[in-house]
Amino acid sequence: MFSHIMVGSNDVDQSKKFYDSLFERPGNVDDKGRVAYRRSGSVFMISKPINGEPASHSNGGTIGFNLESPEAVDAWHQRGVDAGGKSCEDPPGYRENAYGKLYLAYLRDPDGNKLCGLHRPEQ
Repeated sequence: MFSHIMVGSNDVDQSKKFYDSLFERPGNVDDKGRVAYRRSGSVFMISKPINGEPASHSNGGTIGFNLESPEAVDAWHQRGVDAGGKSCEDPPGYRENAYGKLYLAYLRDPDGNKLCGLHRPEQ
């Protein structure tokens, strides 16, 4: 459904270090200083805002990443915390909601963007 997601950063180098650790590989930097990570046809990007204003996170916004297993979600979450992110919401674990049973973990990146690692088990 989505082609890409871009978050703003006030310190792209710090954000790159965080996301390089989170995704376990270095992002590609283009000639405008934007950082991109590609996976399964999707792109996640980091950029200083083009309008010159400070970057800020979206209140109520969450960016979700599909992961292969609960163990992969836990490892993703731990890498994020180890790289300077902050755990938020409930601890990683299963939750039941209108969408079924999900395994979720939440982080805030160094700029305050809310991230979710998600695994959908077989129903």
